[in-house]
Amino acid sequence: MAAGAPRVFISHISGVAVFDPGGDQVGRVRDLVVMLRVGGKPPRVLGLVVEVVSRRRIFLPMTRVTGVESGQVITTGVVNMRRFEQRPTETLVLGELLDRRVKIVATGEEVTVLDISMVQLPARREWEIDKVFVRRGKGGALRRRGETLTLDWSAVTGFSLEEHGQGAENLLATFERLRPADLANVLHHLSPKRRGEVAAALDDDRLADVLEELPDDDQVEILGKLKEERAADVLEAMDPDDAADLLSELPEVDQERLLTLMQPQDAADVRRLLSYEERTAGGLMTTEPIVLRPDATIADALARVRNPDLSPALAAQVYVCRPPDETPTGKYLGLVHFQRLLRDPPFTLVGSIVDTDLLPLPPGTPLSAVTSYLATYNLISAPVVDESGSLLGAVTVDDVLDHLLPDDWRETDLHGATAAYHVGDTRADESGPDDAR
Repeated sequence: MAAGAPRVFISHISGVAVFDPGGDQVGRVRDLVVMLRVGGKPPRVLGLVVEVVSRRRIFLPMTRVTGVESGQVITTGVVNMRRFEQRPTETLVLGELLDRRVKIVATGEEVTVLDISMVQLPARREWEIDKVFVRRGKGGALRRRGETLTLDWSAVTGFSLEEHGQGAENLLATFERLRPADLANVLHHLSPKRRGEVAAALDDDRLADVLEELPDDDQVEILGKLKEERAADVLEAMDPDDAADLLSELPEVDQERLLTLMQPQDAADVRRLLSYEERTAGGLMTTEPIVLRPDATIADALARVRNPDLSPALAAQVYVCRPPDETPTGKYLGLVHFQRLLRDPPFTLVGSIVDTDLLPLPPGTPLSAVTSYLATYNLISAPVVDESGSLLGAVTVDDVLDHLLPDDWRETDLHGATAAYHVGDTRADESGPDDAR
């Protein structure tokens, strides 16, 4: 390597923005594609996996990268928007090499890969892997345990073997700031083996949040790889409506086995949701809206609304009911919108400002009617009340959208018809030898 040649550690560019020459953002880096070579030769860097605005993942050849610096990647004006598909000869650095157990050639000592760096070759736009940052000692969740050192690529061996039981701590650390939907997108694009390893390394709450954002097939696959006791714990951590949706994809015998392992109260909520038709208010609702008694104050209501674990849709209004105040509640009295809570004094009783004009939805209300209801009254959530007048739950607009969109909407680009990213007057569909992989 020539003196002064730039070295970039891959974890440092994960998630950084990719810009075209005009300063417009193309997307964000999600992984690095390399080709392993025989004889201990450093892998050649083929390109970057870039997630564009529509969440499509595309391949950006390194020959199209003009700069990797200051927390950003600069590319030429032509980017092929064809969806990235990994080839058998290609390896993903973040997805497949981090957390791998390899051996130091000189001593045979096993170490864990924490990071990998690449370097630009002199006078060319080509890059190759040159260093491996490793930790001595056994792999585990405590990243600081054991001595760390940086070695030449040729000083370690073991990357060419498919590893069983590969860890996931450092991959997760790379993506720890991602929103659940974005981390779900990362998991969706990993190999099934790696996806299972990463899912196993997530804590129950984080995995529950991520599962709620994954396509049905991925949800079922991941849940099926967990031990039954842990699968039940994760289902408990999910929103009841999402847990019910996931369980509905399983055979009845598997549903019942997992429900039996869940806490009785959590299982009861999910069983209730499973008893309704999927595309009805009862099948769409969540059983955990904000429920208050009429003698609660606005201060009490605002304290409940401030709960950071609540979705914005559920925090938009509170439902006033007679005891018991867990669904199914006592007599439903009405609701109070969040804006009304901000207009009245904190000591005001919610029972005195309740909105009784808005009729609730019966649990059998079909999806089309639920959609019309929300649109007519400009709501993002609506109460679901049974014949006896008890509040059963609330339907939120995000759950309605989930069922209105195509089944594969999580895997579909927002602009699927777009064939290429067009910059200036350059024809975006032009391709040349630089695109070959």
